[in-house]
Amino acid sequence: MDGLFGQSDGLIRFAVFLAVFVLMALIELAWPKRTLIASKGRRWLTNVGISVTASIVLRLMAALAVPVAAIAAAFYADRHGIGLLNQVTWPEWVKVAIALIVLDLAIWAQHLASHKISILWRLHKVHHADRDIDVTTAVRFHPIEIALSMVWKIAVVVPLGASPLAVFLFEVILNACAMFNHANIALPDWLDRVVRLIIVTPDMHRVHHSVLHREHNTNYGFNLSVWDRLFRTYTAQPEGGHQGMKIGLTPYQSEEPTRFGWSLWLPFRSGDRNQ
Repeated sequence: MDGLFGQSDGLIRFAVFLAVFVLMALIELAWPKRTLIASKGRRWLTNVGISVTASIVLRLMAALAVPVAAIAAAFYADRHGIGLLNQVTWPEWVKVAIALIVLDLAIWAQHLASHKISILWRLHKVHHADRDIDVTTAVRFHPIEIALSMVWKIAVVVPLGASPLAVFLFEVILNACAMFNHANIALPDWLDRVVRLIIVTPDMHRVHHSVLHREHNTNYGFNLSVWDRLFRTYTAQPEGGHQGMKIGLTPYQSEEPTRFGWSLWLPFRSGDRNQ
């Protein structure tokens, strides 16, 4: 397993990412939910460019310190017998299932914190400043936020004792679900109602990108929808409807969020933490 994940996990994850990205982009073209208002080409270049920059930052961090990756942390915990799940002899599938659930809750909690803690919100609002929401919004996260997110995942993986397989599966599922629920696709209402019983759907997550403060402080989930119901942060539908709702943040309803440099510098601008 060490050889498999040590050599090719990144390639496998990238292949899955690319396949899901292309699939969601094609479905958006065929069955769009909303008409986008900003220049698609410019938005895509900026959003993907931010993602590429974040990947470079993570690689630089890895070159300057220990490998900064959750899966590397899982290998370390496994070799040294660290973490709760490494202390029990339960079936592997049970431990993988527990790890997937706990890691998903951890990402939900991180997302909640990114809205509630001022310094984290400054970073996270780069994601929310996008005036449209589509598959590229799923990768529009400030590089510093991505780096902190990786540190948080490591901080959960090690004491939990999540296996490398569990972390690998979680990363693949998380990325795929994020692209799915950010995609500008029109699921039939009946299908949306069924899917969102378990998985966050595009309609459910779109509410989170509303300019209305009471709406973008709900529906924090990226994968399992249960956490928002459990912690009472669930909003079923946007007040203005999916066609009438406004996406983004009120102060940035201009072309500025489509600019690469402006987006990277946004956390360092003065402004209201809630907007």
